[in-house]
Amino acid sequence: MGRIFTLDEARALMPQVRAVTEPVYTLAASLAEELTHAEDAKDEARAENLRDRLQTLVEIWQQSMQDLEADVKGLWLVDFDSGDGYWCWAYPEESLDHWHSYEGGFRSRVPADQRPGVQA
Repeated sequence: MGRIFTLDEARALMPQVRAVTEPVYTLAASLAEELTHAEDAKDEARAENLRDRLQTLVEIWQQSMQDLEADVKGLWLVDFDSGDGYWCWAYPEESLDHWHSYEGGFRSRVPADQRPGVQA
């Protein structure tokens, strides 16, 4: 089992999470736009290069999040284990304000202060 975070501990990491995620997201969006143009132009060599660059960029982002002990649950989506679920953040949210159960996932998340059974 990985690290268990209080809400305050997880929130303390958010400046780092955002500092890594924002520029990576921006670069990924730019590469994705270039990829669309390359695919439209049927430039397969360029498209393949851009796919590889995007894949590498996402892998670097994922590793950066794991280095912060966050669980990557999707593209630009990270969770911090609360011991009974996850504190949940998705880019471009400004702060870490949601929680969901282990079983429930992102779609079942609730405001952190409405976490069942425990005060946030």
